[in-house]
Amino acid sequence: MKKAYIPLGIFAVLLIFLAIGLTRDPREIPSPLIGKPAPDFSAPVLDNPALQLTKQDMLGKVWLLNTWASWCVACREEHPLLVEFAKDKIIPIIGLDYKDKDQDGQRWLARYGNPYDVAIADRDGRIGINFGVYGVPESFLIDKAGIIRYKQIGPFTPEALQNKLLPLIRELQK
Repeated sequence: MKKAYIPLGIFAVLLIFLAIGLTRDPREIPSPLIGKPAPDFSAPVLDNPALQLTKQDMLGKVWLLNTWASWCVACREEHPLLVEFAKDKIIPIIGLDYKDKDQDGQRWLARYGNPYDVAIADRDGRIGINFGVYGVPESFLIDKAGIIRYKQIGPFTPEALQNKLLPLIRELQK
């Protein structure tokens, strides 16, 4: 008789986990890299592959790494907002063209505008993997010491820029 309650108990526990999961924002996936050094990288500049950009080049600056790709539909949604944000020159924005062909990325930036101080190529996706990218677009706010302080999963919204990113940038720039 008591064995009949075991499946019922398991079902109840599963229902509790499901209820908790449904109350969470899927864009708020915690990153194990928050508070840790950004991974080292060296990547060719998209429009001049003879040049390389490294994490060390960005030390001493608060900067945003934005992963994107020409094939990414959600990146088109986010892109006009990034173009507007970049006009204020608040921080350097580095674009990581993720698993894309250089020519496709260059055409995409020429067509939709280029918000990036530098766009770099991540042709095989290794840099994105090291940053823990789940999918594009994703963005990482990195402080002057090279520590990841914030991760935006999915496209930025005006609210996320105003309520999360800008206050954190101001704090990190002090």
